[in-house]
Amino acid sequence: MRHKRDLKALEQRRLRAARMLKQGVAQAEIARRVSASRQSVSEWAAKLDAQGIEALKRKRLGRPRQLSDAQCAKLTQVLLDGAIAQGFATELWTLPRIAKLIEQRFGIRYSKGHIWHLLRRLGFSCQKPARRAIQRDEAGIERWKKRRWPVLKKTPRAEAKPSSS
Repeated sequence: MRHKRDLKALEQRRLRAARMLKQGVAQAEIARRVSASRQSVSEWAAKLDAQGIEALKRKRLGRPRQLSDAQCAKLTQVLLDGAIAQGFATELWTLPRIAKLIEQRFGIRYSKGHIWHLLRRLGFSCQKPARRAIQRDEAGIERWKKRRWPVLKKTPRAEAKPSSS
């Protein structure tokens, strides 16, 4: 089972190291005390000198987001407006359609897998569409079943009777 890193504990370790760096403790000693590599402590020291204590506070892991919060809000509204409003033939939103929309609107290309993660983050879930079209004419279907279908339906063949000789 994969365990998530304790990001808060890692941040506390960096901040503890920063306090010791400010007190003039040697980097090798700090590395030993906080159970970190000397290279990590050296990097922390460089960040502390260049950017201050904020540089050592917890940051997001992974790649930075490509869509801003404002763009995500706009995307959410566009999706809620419906696929037909965006020029698609049906109301069905598919991952390729959303990928195309994002690329056209924001100039950002996402894989289908990433779009799924983005949609979940925006509060959307996978929905299977009803198998009936919204334009379905129930009365017309009933008329067809009663009038046309019986005419088209094959009648059972009369069974061949054995000849009596």
